[in-house]
Formats: sequence, structure tokens, C-alpha cells
Amino acid sequence: MDNNMDVKDKFVTALLDDISNNRLVLPTLPEVALKVRKVVNDPCVTADKLSKLIGTDAALSARLLQVANSVFFKGLNPVQNVHTAVVRLGMVCVRNVVTSLVMNQLYQAKKNASIKKELQALWIHGAKVAAISNILAKRYTPLNSDEAMLGGLVHDIGILPILSRAVDFPDIIGNKEVLDEVIAEMHPNIGKLILEGWHFPQELVDVAAEHENLQYNPGEQATYTDVVIIANLHSYLGKTDRPAVDWGAVQAFEKLSLTPEKSIAMLAEAQAEIMDIQRLLIS
Repeated sequence: MDNNMDVKDKFVTALLDDISNNRLVLPTLPEVALKVRKVVNDPCVTADKLSKLIGTDAALSARLLQVANSVFFKGLNPVQNVHTAVVRLGMVCVRNVVTSLVMNQLYQAKKNASIKKELQALWIHGAKVAAISNILAKRYTPLNSDEAMLGGLVHDIGILPILSRAVDFPDIIGNKEVLDEVIAEMHPNIGKLILEGWHFPQELVDVAAEHENLQYNPGEQATYTDVVIIANLHSYLGKTDRPAVDWGAVQAFEKLSLTPEKSIAMLAEAQAEIMDIQRLLIS
């Protein structure tokens, strides 16, 4: 136990020192996503300008067409080009979808194979929470369901720098219990730093910072954080490696006019839709 504490203390001290001295290597949003988000925020942007920007990335263009032709957005006629996809989806939706589609680049183990498995599991978990968040927002709130999906996808983004730094600490990489403790304690604040650096809206910054706070309750209206809190709980259903939670005490359910039982029944009914969204994100 004492050895675990020593290992943990050294790693946490290193992380805090990196943060205070701006040395912690934070992930950067892929360039195409940065450009798309910047262009969409321009009030003078046109669908033509946005589609030309996306068209410079062939892989992204193909995936955007796949989304536009999916069951969630499909119209009477199939979408055959990026411009039509932008018109069909709308610019805000395209901004969120593009950001979501390129996020998987951040979860590739470039430096060390020892964290490859953890990164893959983290990406799959994020996609599941994103899919559930999309459904919850669409059915139970006036919130933008695509923004909720993005919030679900980035809620654990703060774990990435912790895993990357852990590569330099063999005693941490080889001790899952201690690593998980550090992640639980530090990833919300680190996630907040990352999304602030990406200039994400405050509502999504709050998701990264507060999604583990089951008593989060800033007001009467449902927020993206409320949605992700519930989605995150659902993502762990049936797993035995998580501490037990009294769902009845989680205030987010009331904000969405839901009960735990009602949400379980609804998401069971929407399972096929959830799986479709996950496949779009992971493919």
C-alpha cells in the first residue's frame, strides 16, 4: 500500500508540476476541424465555402457523405456531394459532425504500444456515451443533439495527457489500480484545460469538468452536462469494475424529466439507433 502511495504521489506531483509550468502536452484538435469550426463561426460563411474546405480532405468528405445518407439525416434523395451534405445537415451540425469524425485521430497510440489498448477502449467508450447523449438530447431536451453527441465524445478527453505522461513512469503503467485513481482524480480538470484551449463553448467545457459530479445542478434547465452524466451512467450498466451509484440521487434525471427506470427502458428500445451512431463514429 505504501509503495502504491509513493508511486501515485510521484506521478501526481509530476503532472501538477507540468500543468503549473505549462509543460503538460495537451492534445490539439486536428487542423481540418479547427478550420471548419472557425469558418462556421463566420456569419458571412456560405455552404459553398464550407463544402470546398471539407472537400480538401477526401477521407473526411467520404465520411460526411456517409453521415448525411445515414438513417438520421436521410432525405428522399441520396446525397452525392459535400455541398449537398452541408445544405442538408446545416452548418452547425456539420461543424459538430466534422469535429466528431476526426476525433479518433487523437486516440492513436503513436509513442508507446503500452497504452494502445487503453486508448482504443477510451475511444469506444466515448463513442458509446456520444451515441446515448445524442438520443437523450433529441428525445428529452431542447438541446442540440449533435452538440450533445460531441459533448459525449469529449467528456473524457482529459485522460489522454495522463496516459501519455504515464508512459514515462513504468511503475504507473504497470499498476492499473493506481493509474485509475489518478485518472479519476485529475482528468476532469485537465479536460477543462483542453477544451478551453480548443475554444469550445462553455457548455461543453463544463461537460469535461463536471461529468463525474453526480450532484451537478447549476439551474433548472437541462444542460449538456446533465445529458452526458446520464449517458455515462448508462454506458457502465452491467460492468462490475465501477463503484455502485444510487441513480435515484442523481439530479440530472429530474432535469430531463426522467427516472432511472424510464431511461433504461427508452434506451433499450433505442438500442439499434445507438449502435448505428456508434458505428458511424468508430468506422
